[in-house]
Amino acid sequence: MTQSTVAAAGDEPAYRYNAKLASDIEERWQDYWRTHATFEAPNPVGSLKGEVSEAKHSFIMDMFPYPSGSGLHVGHPLGYIATDVYGRFQRMNGYTVLHTLGYDAFGLPAEQHAVATGEHPRASTERAIEIYRRQLNRLGLAHDPRRSIETIDPEYYRWTQWIFLQIFNSWYDPARGGARPISELIEQFAAGTRPTPDGRAWAELSAVERDEVLGEYRLAYAKEVSVNWCPGLGTVLANEEVTADGRSERGNFPVFKSKLRQWMMRITAYGDRLISDLDLLDWPEAIKLQQRNWIGRSEGARVEFAVEGGKITVFTTRPDTLFGATYMVLAPEHELVTSIVPAAWPEGTPEPWRGGAATPAEAVEAYRAMAAAKSDVDRQMDAKTKTGVFTGAYAVNPVSGESIPVFIADYVLMGYGTGAIMAVPAHDLRDFAFARAFGLPIRCVVKPTDGRGEDPASWDEAFVAYDAVLVNSANAEVSLDGLGVVEAKAAITKWLEGKGIGEGTVNYRLRDWLFSRQRYWGEPFPIVYDEDGAMHALPESMLPVEVPEVEDYSPRTFDAQDAASEPETPLSRNADWVDVDLDLGDGRGVRRYRRETNTMPNWAGSCWYELRYVDPDNAVDLVDPANERYWMGPTAHKRAGGVDLYIGGAEHAVLHLLYARFWHKVLFDLGYVSSKEPFHKLFNQGMITADVYRDDRGFPVPAGEVEERDGAYFWQGAAVTREAGKMGKSLKNSVSPDEFCAEYGADTLRVYELSMGPLEVSKPWDTKAVAGSIRFLQRLWRNVVDEETGALRVVEDEPDLATARATHQAVAGVQEDVAGLRFNTAVAKLIVLNNHLTKLERVPRSSAEALVLAVAPFAPHLAEELWSRLGHEGSLAYAPFPQADPRFLVADEVTCVIQVQGKVRDKIQVAPDITDEALKELALATEGAQRALDGRGVRTVIVRAPKLVNIVPA
Repeated sequence: MTQSTVAAAGDEPAYRYNAKLASDIEERWQDYWRTHATFEAPNPVGSLKGEVSEAKHSFIMDMFPYPSGSGLHVGHPLGYIATDVYGRFQRMNGYTVLHTLGYDAFGLPAEQHAVATGEHPRASTERAIEIYRRQLNRLGLAHDPRRSIETIDPEYYRWTQWIFLQIFNSWYDPARGGARPISELIEQFAAGTRPTPDGRAWAELSAVERDEVLGEYRLAYAKEVSVNWCPGLGTVLANEEVTADGRSERGNFPVFKSKLRQWMMRITAYGDRLISDLDLLDWPEAIKLQQRNWIGRSEGARVEFAVEGGKITVFTTRPDTLFGATYMVLAPEHELVTSIVPAAWPEGTPEPWRGGAATPAEAVEAYRAMAAAKSDVDRQMDAKTKTGVFTGAYAVNPVSGESIPVFIADYVLMGYGTGAIMAVPAHDLRDFAFARAFGLPIRCVVKPTDGRGEDPASWDEAFVAYDAVLVNSANAEVSLDGLGVVEAKAAITKWLEGKGIGEGTVNYRLRDWLFSRQRYWGEPFPIVYDEDGAMHALPESMLPVEVPEVEDYSPRTFDAQDAASEPETPLSRNADWVDVDLDLGDGRGVRRYRRETNTMPNWAGSCWYELRYVDPDNAVDLVDPANERYWMGPTAHKRAGGVDLYIGGAEHAVLHLLYARFWHKVLFDLGYVSSKEPFHKLFNQGMITADVYRDDRGFPVPAGEVEERDGAYFWQGAAVTREAGKMGKSLKNSVSPDEFCAEYGADTLRVYELSMGPLEVSKPWDTKAVAGSIRFLQRLWRNVVDEETGALRVVEDEPDLATARATHQAVAGVQEDVAGLRFNTAVAKLIVLNNHLTKLERVPRSSAEALVLAVAPFAPHLAEELWSRLGHEGSLAYAPFPQADPRFLVADEVTCVIQVQGKVRDKIQVAPDITDEALKELALATEGAQRALDGRGVRTVIVRAPKLVNIVPA
């Protein structure tokens, strides 16, 4: 590499490491990496075939970004920089590393931009991708560019559609515990070894009737279901896309329950495996807990209650309390409600049960309309007054033979169990409140242990316990009296099963995944319908089904409160695309078909992108088995296989991560992948926050224009308030990485972001604090290069004992910290070594080279330049990471107490002769100090080396 000089500016030395020199170095080394394909990772087979290491290889991934036209702010790259540092570190430790980055590009933001401007979403999305790609390249990320993908590329979403077809053409076999081809099930129906629901022969069923039968088994199926309908967006939403207050995650519109025909994914079939296989993964326990809670596995029994004209099935975790069921409640949306409602009120129906209506039908209709306007959260909230209406129907309690009234009430949801409950008011708080409100019987069947008697008339609330015995629970055939809860559950479940009116079962809070959207900018379904309405999967040769052109990109939207509205999709308006003549290769020749006009959700493309990274050019298979097995196959340390390290935000715990695991398991069951799980190790980075300044109206003002005077803040002369918040365009507090890199350099940004604190916690951005990172890199440069002459400052002499000890201790510490993703403490150790070398007249080459190599993952451009100036050819990307000599790791140490505002927050072991500055750096980087500061700045640091550091927050 040619050496670079920088013209003196005033009295500034000609070879000072400043923004101009940094920019020159960074540009040249990025060109070198690109020209020499430095970071291209080989595959065992295929177009990317090369020499691979069977012994050591590592697949590192980031949760890929959704690009927006406004580009990145400095908070976005934190995780990308972290994975880059780790990947570079792995390469230097002998690993073959696969690291790349793609773009998640279908979805609502681009479509909303298209609706507002008329510009095709592909054009705006591709422009945004180029902005992101340029900004990320500026940071020197060591990605393999050949493997980058965009989910909107037809060659990519061809395989998304292909995977959908594999799921559509599969069913979950409980006996096998996994997916099997639907063709096997069809063969069973055709042979008569599996009866059809109504007993007719398979050949006697029409094509539409066969679709309906298979739809009860397929892992991807279309069905009329209760959905979250958002009139303001003109589309339906998955449960995970609805906020806690019952509004759309995007746009904040009201969301209503409605019955619509939608595509669903039978993710519930995998509930047990999605829970149990979490034990195989190296994930944060908090994320595992969120997934377990979201899946919500519970054991209990299904019980049938006879009702005129049919039966009501309930799921209960407390079948032992069945004798105490004195009424039933259905969710207002329950499909049986309409069929069980009689023409008139039964004689003697109390007025409060009628809801002020003349007939049961009128009462039910009015109550349903009221409930549809509430969110699920609102409906589940405890309220002093419970609402509901009597349906006019009675059911029969199967253990007592008693007729009990059937109500509808909004505290029962279709999203859990069967949408129907047996109400045991003596032992359920909500049932107790409802029974009191409507004057319903309350029967004690679990003996209280808190001193109250068995007469519920004297109770203030229900008695809920699992450690008690049953009472008042016997009929001529079975008695639960005197049994504990566990024994009573087993006894009553066995009795129900013997009578054919119930069975022990497992239920899940998790609902099947709503997989269709009434949008334009998404993957079309590879499904068509014939003249009879029967559905047909397109053959693989017809993939991809490309997104067609339309005149209007927006779905039909409605008044946000119009719960009775129904979707109209943009694709349905392109008649030439919707109605099409095709030969599906089924022997029937060319026929007229109608395409599916819903599109897939934006989650579809992110469910499998790790597999495309592995084999990006494969046009024959989803992924070559040899390549998938090499990068993702199970090993001794990752029993379920998967990506070695996956870094991203914790907000994806029950969306992307759950969906991707489901897709991957289906592909595993069908034999397309060797790994049971997509992501072996997961690490959640925190976010970078920034001060938000608001005027007297509460509106954000540009943070960069705010002045601080005497502890107060002013914008354009007016006082403003300051608060902590996210960094973003809407809050006018974003900092562009372009501007930062132009002023300080990309290496400075990388070092600063990783030194701010532990990767997993949120941290406040403070441009003033970047001075420490700048000084570190400038001192590193001066330790190797003379600022005045550009000559090397290193000497060939062996280092003295103190320098050797400082060097090897730093190298050992950095090695350990980076392996554990503790980047901030690794930087602190590098600073300590660098400061030690700064005090030397001349720096020994061995120490200088060790420091440069250890710095390389963090500040790769500067390290490459210094490595070149030290006389080495080519890139140091694959140079061995320095190894510590154990002889220099043994040293006398003392315990240093770290205080924050006088309170002990941490303790560290340090050398007795550690300097104040070195001790300060280490103390500020400790987890205890970072936790105590909780994002606050630092006013001053009092150092009493080597035994005490007291940090005073700002």
